[in-house]
Amino acid sequence: MPTDLVITPEAVRLGATASDKADAVDQCGKLLLELGAVEPGYLPAMHEREKSVPTYLGEGVAIPHGTDAARALVKKTALGVIQFPEGVDWDGQRVTIAIGIAASGEEHVGVLSALAKVLMDPARAARLREAEDAATVIDLLRPTD
Repeated sequence: MPTDLVITPEAVRLGATASDKADAVDQCGKLLLELGAVEPGYLPAMHEREKSVPTYLGEGVAIPHGTDAARALVKKTALGVIQFPEGVDWDGQRVTIAIGIAASGEEHVGVLSALAKVLMDPARAARLREAEDAATVIDLLRPTD
């Protein structure tokens, strides 16, 4: 699967606000639903995953996604990126970028690898947090290999 199909301009929402982590996870789930990537039952599984394994990665980024059992509810691999410029409290950490993940296989691994490289570079991580257009987000998350 070409990685550029995983994240599209329609999957990037900039300048959002969330009242708390649960609201941010809901918004990620609803975005994945809107993109046609998941069945409605995937959303509660995202909250279930958060309770068992928090998805905060560092550098203001979290990657909410469903439980392993919820993979059956994934219709297609997709990422939904939501930027929260004011930040959201994520179990004591401030999250400004939440990337909802829907994947039944391993197609998302290349994007996660690119994300890891962004997070290891504070300047690139800042560009992701402060992105003003979807093209910048997509460019930063495009796999490099």
